[in-house]
Amino acid sequence: MGKWTNYHCNSRAAELIILFPVMKKALLTCLLAAAATAVSAQQKNRATLNHLALYVQNLEKSTVFYRDLVGLDTIPEPFHDGKHTWFSVGPKSHLHLISGAKGPHTGDRNSHICFSVPSVEQFIERLDKAGISFINWAGEARKVTNRVDGVKQIYLQDPDGYWVEVNDAKE
Repeated sequence: MGKWTNYHCNSRAAELIILFPVMKKALLTCLLAAAATAVSAQQKNRATLNHLALYVQNLEKSTVFYRDLVGLDTIPEPFHDGKHTWFSVGPKSHLHLISGAKGPHTGDRNSHICFSVPSVEQFIERLDKAGISFINWAGEARKVTNRVDGVKQIYLQDPDGYWVEVNDAKE
C-alpha cells in the first residue's frame, strides 16, 4: 500500500505544480476585477463637470467666436428661445452661452477657460486672419508661453471679455 500512496502523492503534487500557474493567473484576474469594480464605484460617487455657462451681451457674436474661431461644435439646446447657444466641449461636458448681460465681463486672466488645439501656431494664424490679438502669460503681445512641461499657451479675450487660454496640451 505504501507504494501506491507514494505514487498517489507524487501525482497529486505534479497536478498542483501544473495547476499553480493557472490558479495564480485566475487569482490575479479576480483581484484585478475587484480593484476595477472598486475604482468604478468610487468614480460613480464623484462629481463630473456638466457645463460652464457664460452670460453674454451679444449671443450672435459670441456664438461666432466659439463656433468659428475656437472651433467648437454646437449642440441642441432645449429652450429654443434665441437666448442660448450650447457647445460640446468634451464627453458629456458643455459650454452654455446665455444672452442678456448688460456689460462686458471684467476679470483677471487667472480666471479663464482653456481649450487645447493640435497646433498653437495654426491657431495663431486663425487669430491673425480674424484680427484678434493675444498675449502670453506675462502679458506680452503676440508672444507664446512655453510651460515647463513643454505645453505652448496663449491668452485672448472673447467678445464679452472672458479670458480664454488656448494650448497644445496632449492630455
